[in-house]
Amino acid sequence: MAKKPYYISTAIAYTSGKPHIGNTYEIVLADSIARFKRQQGFDVYFQTGTDEHGQKIEIKAQEAGITPKEFVDNVAGDIKRIWDLMNTSYDKFIRTTDDYHEAQVQKIFKKLYDQGDIYKGHYEGMYCTPCESFFTSSQLVDGKCPDCGRECQAAKEEAYFLKLGKYTDRLVKHINENPGFIQPESRKNEMMNNFILAGLQDLCVSRTSFKWGVPVSFDDKHVTYVWIDALSNYITGLGYDVDGNNGENYNKFWPADLHLIGKDILRFHTIYWPIMLMALDLPLPKQIFGHPWLLQGDGKMSKSKGNVIYADDLVDFFGVDAVRYFVLHEMPFENDGVITWDLVVERINSDLANTLGNLVNRTISMSNKYFDGVITNTNVVEDVDADLKAVVTATVDKVVAKMDKLRVADAMTEIFTLFKRCNKYIDETTPWILAKDEATLPRLNTVLYNLVESICVGASLLEAFMPETTKKILAQLNATKRELDVLNQFGLYKSGTKVTDKPEILFARLDAKEVLAKVEEMQAAAKEAAGAEEVKEDEVVIDIEAKPEITYDDFMGMQFQVGEVIKCEEVPKSKKLLCSQVKIGSQVRQIVSGIKAWYTPEQMVGKKVMVLVNLKPAKLAGVMSEGMILCAEDAEGNVVLMTPEKDVPAGAEIC
Repeated sequence: MAKKPYYISTAIAYTSGKPHIGNTYEIVLADSIARFKRQQGFDVYFQTGTDEHGQKIEIKAQEAGITPKEFVDNVAGDIKRIWDLMNTSYDKFIRTTDDYHEAQVQKIFKKLYDQGDIYKGHYEGMYCTPCESFFTSSQLVDGKCPDCGRECQAAKEEAYFLKLGKYTDRLVKHINENPGFIQPESRKNEMMNNFILAGLQDLCVSRTSFKWGVPVSFDDKHVTYVWIDALSNYITGLGYDVDGNNGENYNKFWPADLHLIGKDILRFHTIYWPIMLMALDLPLPKQIFGHPWLLQGDGKMSKSKGNVIYADDLVDFFGVDAVRYFVLHEMPFENDGVITWDLVVERINSDLANTLGNLVNRTISMSNKYFDGVITNTNVVEDVDADLKAVVTATVDKVVAKMDKLRVADAMTEIFTLFKRCNKYIDETTPWILAKDEATLPRLNTVLYNLVESICVGASLLEAFMPETTKKILAQLNATKRELDVLNQFGLYKSGTKVTDKPEILFARLDAKEVLAKVEEMQAAAKEAAGAEEVKEDEVVIDIEAKPEITYDDFMGMQFQVGEVIKCEEVPKSKKLLCSQVKIGSQVRQIVSGIKAWYTPEQMVGKKVMVLVNLKPAKLAGVMSEGMILCAEDAEGNVVLMTPEKDVPAGAEIC
């Protein structure tokens, strides 16, 4: 009987730079699902790739002094290298610069235009370059991009638009009739309440302000805007053809069973993409899962801080399967996960070295010590065996149930519960005591057989998540991986089989201090290497909306001086304000500032600050303020005082 097809895809990675471990998490997550589906007997097609067009790429290529194609070739190569390093079993790696993809994007655009779903207009609003997204002013959060929190720029240009409103009712009906379409449930509620039911504005689908994109075939001033280009990869990669000459893979695998994406791009995949498919009269994917983020535990990753965590660096320290284990097991189903170097060390020592590695090593070592490595089932059974067997044989159904709901971390927990039960079984049966008496050697045979059999079951279940570890374990036990449909049976390990006489240490315990010392050296080198390059980072360079020009006379009308804070107190009943007494020359000014979130009164006293002196006095929270202390604000809204580079007297003029 033919296998049932299963199509899984990741979002395609944007080629603006090397992906960090948070980006890499998605491909590992998708790989574990794809591998498990293969174990379940599905004919799996697993697609990933790179998104390579857009204004951000054009700008980065210009900064690098190379063509956009050269730039994306380099980055796409790095992304593919990391995907391969992480032992991911994708079937297709699509690039949106592939000729066949670009040709179909042009056809899709033309088809939607010809049938009236795309029309020409102009866009006027706020644009976020990193996200390549337009927003109305009302959609901004505190005046910034609602997705990434960065500054947006006012933009106006001629553009083509996709009619979203035409398909809104149909989309709502589909979501309501297919409760599993958007997962987790919280993501579905977010999309429905915050976007769809609030009313959809037509989507900008072309740009004229840059050239690095798929040209609109009938209007050479325009290039196809990112979402029609990027989203259509899920069908073009299968061989979809607008003219009806679809490839074999498209006919076999579409609609997709699962689009696996980050929660930050859920809107594009659950609103824009389904509407595009409806307009093309194509089936919608069966499920779209918005996974949470893997966050740096000690703050935002930054090249200037040297604390960006990359998958290849982690692999150099810990190995591929240890990294796979951490990112899969430590990520909650709905909430964001956290990664730090010391947390990785802790998990490797507790779960991989102790629970799993020590179990396999002890079992093989005892088998060699007591029976020259020959595992024999003598069937000398005691009551304690029944509980072990019950745990082992029940694990497969528990894992399948978790994986069917995409609860990958929970599925791995079930497998490690099996390994923990094996360790407990060793403590309960005390093999070292059984070995002392000739009369109890048959019982010892059974105990070791039960352990080897249990480990074989657990290792077979582990294959989707830690494939190389599974191979190593089974090779040491001289066993083969079992299919899922027999993992509820206990006793399939062939009695009389000899295990390896030299057990391999699967995961060595790590010294946290040694690891962290090496990490500090690596981060210091990375910080130094970033150097001037960091000026190009979004988090360092901030563009803000320009205010109207002023004249020299306007500027000369403002008086700036250096002041010294001699006293500072919190403003009663205010969560934001501090009241500072600032010495400026021979005078003392009282100045109220909204900086309580970043400075304590104690931290303010003694600081030299820059003050706008001739600002008209005003009451803030009932307290008179006689000037303004100048501060700077970064992309995340953090505030720092502007202070003189060198020590100058209070009252010195700033000119």
